[in-house]
Amino acid sequence: MNASAHDFPEPIFDVADLSTFELFSPVVDETVWFFTNLLGMIETARSGDSVFLRGYEDPYAHSLKITHREKPGMGYAGWRATSPQALERRVEAIDRCGLGRGWVEGEVGVGPAYEFTTPDGSVQRINWEVEYYRPEKDQRSVVLNRVQRRPLSGVPVRALDHVNLLSRDVTANKRFFAEQLGFKLSEHIVLGDDVEAGAWLRSMTRSHDVALVKDAGGGGRLHHVAFLYGNTQHLIDACDVLTDHGIEFEAGPAAHAISQAQFIYVFEPGGNRIELVGTPGYQVTDPSWEPVRWAQDTIDDAIIWYGSPLPAEFDTYGTPHSGPTAYRTPNRYVAAEAGMILRADSSARG
Repeated sequence: MNASAHDFPEPIFDVADLSTFELFSPVVDETVWFFTNLLGMIETARSGDSVFLRGYEDPYAHSLKITHREKPGMGYAGWRATSPQALERRVEAIDRCGLGRGWVEGEVGVGPAYEFTTPDGSVQRINWEVEYYRPEKDQRSVVLNRVQRRPLSGVPVRALDHVNLLSRDVTANKRFFAEQLGFKLSEHIVLGDDVEAGAWLRSMTRSHDVALVKDAGGGGRLHHVAFLYGNTQHLIDACDVLTDHGIEFEAGPAAHAISQAQFIYVFEPGGNRIELVGTPGYQVTDPSWEPVRWAQDTIDDAIIWYGSPLPAEFDTYGTPHSGPTAYRTPNRYVAAEAGMILRADSSARG
């Protein structure tokens, strides 16, 4: 039986997509090397202690901003409104709930943006004005609906895909994204005590643009930011290249049942978790989509459809991170081990 029209609130389509993301790194040069030399992203500008990059199918002047900080983590997630009027509506809604921080000046490729936080304190921005990427003549593609020719460096990612935020209270953050920004719930994990352990929300038709997962700590930390290949073979090629260059893998290649996306998780040199997505998730075109509910006894299938299980720290490690961790990259174990070898070799020669 069809549900009554009164069962569905008027949908809000005021947020278009995740357009830019600021990543903090204590080793900016190494982080830039990872994204440009290995993942084929294009550097488009530098300003102060920040470097701006984009994937070859990202439409805007940049999609990733890498900024120096002593600890890894996220600066902000930037969302583009669907119109100037949509931006005004979202700013008013955010102001009413008390989480607005005010307008910030435009920066490289992005006009003025309104800054706010989630209930957990994760910094977000929303704006309308953007600069589109205009490739040089020798980088234009014969495929006229492609932003530029595919780069010949590394195994190039196509575009920024989504962000995953650790959340103290998944439900409160889910409601914020739904009520103040108009996001729709695609899937969620609900434990036996009816506590939401995870929620995957979309702004338009992509399976999800933001994911929220339970954090045992204060919440608001970055779990991961994801970039799209859109091709299984390119994901496998990336595994080959990343392995050969000493990048630490956390999980995969494997596939999630939630979103149905193929993935690998790796750590960039600054210590942030990066997801690389092979085949993208499904699209939601049904206007009365019923969110998929995963219960306690189906969590294993939800997270890993096929592939090896995730390590224990997948649920607890986020950036910034405090306390001990078994992961090498965030602790700079690789550099420490190399230093020990060099010192030992020097002592032996002496």
